[in-house]
Amino acid sequence: MLTLRIITAAVLIAATLISVYWPSSWLMPLSFGVVWTAGAWEWGRLAGWPRVGVWIYTLAGVLLALASGGLFDQAGAQQIAWIVTSWWAVAFGAVLLYPWRIPIAFVAGAGLLALLPSWFLLVYLHLAGPAGPNAVLILLVIVWAADVGAYFVGRTFGRVKLAPAVSPGKTWEGVVGGLAAATGAASIAAVLLGQSVASWVAVGLATALMSIVGDLTVSMFKRRAGKKDSSRLLPGHGGVLDRIDSLTAAVPVYFLATHLAGLSI
Repeated sequence: MLTLRIITAAVLIAATLISVYWPSSWLMPLSFGVVWTAGAWEWGRLAGWPRVGVWIYTLAGVLLALASGGLFDQAGAQQIAWIVTSWWAVAFGAVLLYPWRIPIAFVAGAGLLALLPSWFLLVYLHLAGPAGPNAVLILLVIVWAADVGAYFVGRTFGRVKLAPAVSPGKTWEGVVGGLAAATGAASIAAVLLGQSVASWVAVGLATALMSIVGDLTVSMFKRRAGKKDSSRLLPGHGGVLDRIDSLTAAVPVYFLATHLAGLSI
């Protein structure tokens, strides 16, 4: 299983790097849009709707994403980032209160708030200038480092459960490992960019912490639906949401943190 997981991860990383650094500006929004659309389909399944309802929900997400094109400016991006960060604070509260009876409307609304703004802000970062692809890559590396660090440290040393009602496999030791890996990745980015290590460590820490909230939130909805994985689209990894859940929450915090810290990439 670990070998299959590594192979799938390698393919996904290669595809992501091609999308981020391909010269044509349309490839990244399109390729990430396809992934996020698959995530919307999986989210609709978590809501428990019949197949028609799932496809209608997915189509609504696509149409809303296309309609967001008019918001591609600095002011619009910052407003969206602040609003969505506030939403993730609410989501964290919902995780802490679980188990509770979660209405379908809450599941559906949470999906749109998780997926649409994160796609929009990723595209905005990517198109913001010549350094846009690097900004996106640093974000991805921080989140990937947090996921990998949490997985291996938690698997090796994990004892104290983080949120057993939501995700019994996650531990506080894994959280420490993930935060250490994420801040390490942010520190390397700071050195390569010739910028403040302390500022980038703060960005990495905030981004990684919010990525954990995203992971736990999707785990909560999977628990509600009685599913271990969001789907079986990715061998060894489960579904698309199982791979982007952390990222959807991390994007707005990373966007705000880099701007508040005055960091240029």
